[in-house]
Amino acid sequence: MASYGSPITTEQAKRAVSAALAEARANNWSMAAAVVDPGGILVYFERMDDTQNASSKIAIDKAVSAALFKRPTKMFQDSIERGGVGVRVMSLRGAMPVEGGVPIVIDGKIVGGLGVSGGTAEQDGQCAKAATDAM
Repeated sequence: MASYGSPITTEQAKRAVSAALAEARANNWSMAAAVVDPGGILVYFERMDDTQNASSKIAIDKAVSAALFKRPTKMFQDSIERGGVGVRVMSLRGAMPVEGGVPIVIDGKIVGGLGVSGGTAEQDGQCAKAATDAM
């Protein structure tokens, strides 16, 4: 698992959010996107018009979860879907078990987390992947 690096810069965060929301626009989805530093502190946030209100908080929560736990939030979602002991994820403070949150890795180091919300879990994940691909 990658170690933490220096925090993501505001310009890098804006680039990640821009790529995520460009993917959303290309698919006619209304989304919110957030980037946090490795400690889970908000660096940059943007919400498209007509995005549901809850998505703003959910995007931030996904970004924090991805940064603090050093893994995509889809891993938590998959764990819960498998059931059994995987359901214990629900008790982890700050773990967001919905796809759309990913660590941001630059030069092999985790520099922050990105969260996207507003569509289905798969749509959120698609937009998050577009952002990490752009980095």
